[in-house]
Amino acid sequence: MSGDAQTSMQRARGAARLAAVQALYQMELAGAGAEEVAEEFIAHRFQEFTDQPDADFFSAIVTGVPQHQEEIDKAIAACLSEKWTLARVDSILRAILRAAAFELIARRDVPAKVVIDEYVGIAREFFAGDEPGFVNAALDTMARRKRAKEFGLPTPDGELEF
Repeated sequence: MSGDAQTSMQRARGAARLAAVQALYQMELAGAGAEEVAEEFIAHRFQEFTDQPDADFFSAIVTGVPQHQEEIDKAIAACLSEKWTLARVDSILRAILRAAAFELIARRDVPAKVVIDEYVGIAREFFAGDEPGFVNAALDTMARRKRAKEFGLPTPDGELEF
């Protein structure tokens, strides 16, 4: 793949991630289904993005999160301090963490460090305070459990090894 094609794919995936976070947020607030929201975004919202989102990548995240919700939420909860529950986390942050967790768990084709960097960047688009640091810390902890080999670590007890 040429450098231009790679950069174009990276921008399309970045836009897909941002759209997926917005879609997951909408799904949680409106109680709408993944298929319905994905179709709405692809048909009506994608044109609002500077870079055209990768529709397949977007759909994989938006439909994958609810399919793996239990495992995703457990993985996120394991990264939070004892004082925090997932319900206490801001709804946009929950959407960011869920989308990132899906990628860490189900998209082994994307390096963990890329997932972390991308979603910390998305957090910066929504928050100016400590939230991006919170996202970075939570995802780093999760990645070291879910993708231990990428960090040169042994797979922790209770984690599946792929």
